[in-house]
Amino acid sequence: MRLFVGLGNPGPQYAATRHNIGFMAVDRIADDHGFAPFRSKFNGLLTEGTLRGSKVMLLKPQTFMNLSGQSVAEAARFFKISLSDIIVFHDELDLAPGKIKVKVGGGHAGHNGLRSIHSHLGPDYTRIRLGIGHPGHKDRVSPYVLGNFAKADQDWLDDLLRGISDGAADLAAGDSARFLNAVALRTAPPRPSTGTKRPQATAPQPTKPTQSTDAADAKVDQRSPLQRLADRFK
Repeated sequence: MRLFVGLGNPGPQYAATRHNIGFMAVDRIADDHGFAPFRSKFNGLLTEGTLRGSKVMLLKPQTFMNLSGQSVAEAARFFKISLSDIIVFHDELDLAPGKIKVKVGGGHAGHNGLRSIHSHLGPDYTRIRLGIGHPGHKDRVSPYVLGNFAKADQDWLDDLLRGISDGAADLAAGDSARFLNAVALRTAPPRPSTGTKRPQATAPQPTKPTQSTDAADAKVDQRSPLQRLADRFK
């Protein structure tokens, strides 16, 4: 069993903010893969379903971001889920918008949701880092992450969430490389070739021997030198 956790803040006023991209990711997985409706449990919203035969729980903590670890710890202990089976989707300031990386263990880099999970469970879980970009100065971080995605962000955001849903079964199976490949096929699909084929080299045609028009070449004189000399005086 896997526990997929999306980080965010509860309430409609936060629904479209950059800080809630983790909620958006698990919502997309639930919608696309026919999970049961979310229900209130463990100080969060929980649903369950299967991804390619693997049982997966989806959790959205409703404790606000800086207390997320409380909800995650309750669910993990109830279902006896190990840290290696917990996967957390969260916003990442240090990645460009639309970029994604998978990280296992390590520090929380100042992210309040991760900081809370660290304090309750430790660092050895998997994080899916979802790039939202950086506003450029640390004093602008708070209003930036709590601000709504711009209209110009909608295309890459939709591609990213579709890719996450496409690769969710691979992630549940522990294949992060295939998961990232599924995302890349949405966010950076291969471009069709626009080049032209080189003309195929043709084998050189054999040249026919040139026929000589010289009469001497056409008929070889087979007389002996003595006969040729005698014929000259006839």
